[in-house]
Amino acid sequence: MEEIASLMHGFAVALTPFNLALMCVGILLGVIIGVLPGLGGANGVAILLPLTFTMPPTSAIIMLSCIYWGALFGGAITSILFNIPGEPWSVATTFDGHPMAQQGKADEALTAAFTSSFIGALFAVILITFLAPLIAKFALQFGPAEFFAVFFLTFASFVGMGKGSPFKVVAAMTLGFVLGAVGLDKMTGSLRLTFGSEHLLSGFDFLIAVIGLFGIGEILASVEGGLAFTGARATIRLDAVLQTWKKLAKLWATSLRSCVVGCWMGITPGGATPASFMSYGLAKRFSKNGARFGKGELEGVVAPETAAHAAGTSALLPMLTLGIPGSPTAAVLLGGLMIWGLQPGPMLFIEQKEFVWGLIASMYLGNIAGLIIVLTCVPLFAAILRVPFSIIAPIILVVCAVGAYTVHNSMFDVWMMLVFGVVGYLFQKLGYPLAPLVLAIVLGDKAEEGFRQALLGSQGSLSIFFSNWLVGGIMALGLLLLFWPAVAWIWERLGAGRKAGQAT
Repeated sequence: MEEIASLMHGFAVALTPFNLALMCVGILLGVIIGVLPGLGGANGVAILLPLTFTMPPTSAIIMLSCIYWGALFGGAITSILFNIPGEPWSVATTFDGHPMAQQGKADEALTAAFTSSFIGALFAVILITFLAPLIAKFALQFGPAEFFAVFFLTFASFVGMGKGSPFKVVAAMTLGFVLGAVGLDKMTGSLRLTFGSEHLLSGFDFLIAVIGLFGIGEILASVEGGLAFTGARATIRLDAVLQTWKKLAKLWATSLRSCVVGCWMGITPGGATPASFMSYGLAKRFSKNGARFGKGELEGVVAPETAAHAAGTSALLPMLTLGIPGSPTAAVLLGGLMIWGLQPGPMLFIEQKEFVWGLIASMYLGNIAGLIIVLTCVPLFAAILRVPFSIIAPIILVVCAVGAYTVHNSMFDVWMMLVFGVVGYLFQKLGYPLAPLVLAIVLGDKAEEGFRQALLGSQGSLSIFFSNWLVGGIMALGLLLLFWPAVAWIWERLGAGRKAGQAT
């Protein structure tokens, strides 16, 4: 009952005319960002974050989170109409969504995608509403050792659960730790890695790095690809919406399974992209029409869209309660909270109760507004892709440069943004993941601070990290995930050796 009462107060905060207007603006901007390949939720939030510096924190986070919801919705439009994934997690949507559009069922595919996205996000928001306060209360028991263990578990999860090379993940994370260490040492007050530059006294600004890595890096990659947009036009008729909703009611089991998969992958640092593929694979395996997947099956649109939105939304749960982002976009939002003077974590629910519940209430309202906007404005958003990319790319570059300059009113930041942009481009070309790099830049100094504080309290003994069941259990799980790729490799080699022995 206490959570429900707090949520009602949050609705009173979110329903002010100013916040409602920001909500709609955020959704519109987010859908445009989601529609344009080369951008995305994290990129859009990073590029537009400087616009919120003069807003109250609650209004700012409402607008930024709605940009995120809009980007999640927008990715489906290009996937279905143009066979171009507007977002990485929309790749699985193209498998059946675009064939449906080619068969003249674009309105049915879009309605299914938007409705499934809404259901997945709603499920995750309900989960956040009731679990977040419990996790926050539990986290109040944490000391420096426990917080370091949680940070360690988060970093190790990217190594153990990532799909790419674990060595590349570790390399990207190490670079993030180095960049996060530049500037003033919080424990001793000494300067590190500044090389005599006064611009680096406060370290690399998180926002500059993110705008460069995501915004500039993605645009450079897109320009190299020479994007040319061609696809189908679509409108959504009311009768098509109602007919599709009747069909979706029969797919409740797929939706529920996808919600669970998405929330699990969002809370752990799996992310929306693996969640969408995993959910699509499970739907294909359990469906009576599994053989028709890839040829225009409605269930093949429902599963990935539901899971992607559930994962994208639930990633905010560990960010709010523990200060640990579950996705790149959550990491950007975490940086925004710090810029506004808010410290994510368990104390946020005590010290900034109005902010937290206003944000959670805006998640409900933002998803409702997003569903209405995308259902009514699909032709408008699809028409954006008729604009030549040679016009869109310079506009985005200018917005990035203005955003970087406004952080400290310094041209040095603009040049650093370009440097990070080149780094982001090279990371993509070489197959290195950006998410671990961003995570390490955001959380590296906090993990170091927790580690050093814990060692000071234990007089240098590492046993502090296994001193009780809580910290020991988290560290053990983190070590398991850290070495999981090596264990899996050894297991595969042993299996291959046994098979070879049996063959001979």
